[in-house]
Amino acid sequence: MKRPHLIHSAFLVLMLSLFISPAHAMLESSFLYFPTHTTNESRLVEWKIGQTLIGYTRPVNAPRYIWLIFHGNGGQASNRQYIVDLLPAETCAYILEYPGYGLRPGKPSTQTINAAAQQAYAYLRTRHPDIPVGILGESLGSGPASFLCSQPGPPDRVVLFVPFDNLLSVAQKHISYLPVGLLMRDNWDNVKSLSTYKGRVDIFGALNDTIIPVTHARNLAKTVSQCRYIELTCGHNDWSRQPIAKITD
Repeated sequence: MKRPHLIHSAFLVLMLSLFISPAHAMLESSFLYFPTHTTNESRLVEWKIGQTLIGYTRPVNAPRYIWLIFHGNGGQASNRQYIVDLLPAETCAYILEYPGYGLRPGKPSTQTINAAAQQAYAYLRTRHPDIPVGILGESLGSGPASFLCSQPGPPDRVVLFVPFDNLLSVAQKHISYLPVGLLMRDNWDNVKSLSTYKGRVDIFGALNDTIIPVTHARNLAKTVSQCRYIELTCGHNDWSRQPIAKITD
């Protein structure tokens, strides 16, 4: 006769196998992605490749630096004027819109967002071949920002605000009552992505962050030897209002 705990374990495995795909969708829609779909009311202008809207930009004549920005998991790219305002006026800023966010069709996932990041980055390198390109990632956006640092021809510089070290570890703390490792399909590992990057890295953690606790930013910073780590005395959504968060070239 089978032992009761083995029967129970087998039942759990069976149930997970039956519901694993719907659970993926449920977990990520409730934990990761919170898009909005409003029209642009900021000072930013549409950024298109061909006829396809892929984000928004603050264009500058004869820029001396290019910034590609990856926003957090809520809202949409046109809501990120506050990030652009932190950059020097003579730099050109591009904010990527994620698939399924704003007016961009598609569905957000690690795969689709990384692909969109690669497309946008390649476009900027081609359009501005002689100008340095920096990457700025906010919260969830630290994932695709770090991912680009692991690819051939990486950016000249990366700045991460309220980032995570590994997205799965954040999810496990917030949803400790579920087997998140089995249910979570989307995961960025920023430690791994930055492990071979040799460019300048600035990481800003938020001491009072309850969404991505500051320990994640600290852990990430410890793994990057050339990192400049700055800790802000604020919460997750207040970092842009800190004077020290200003970006210089």
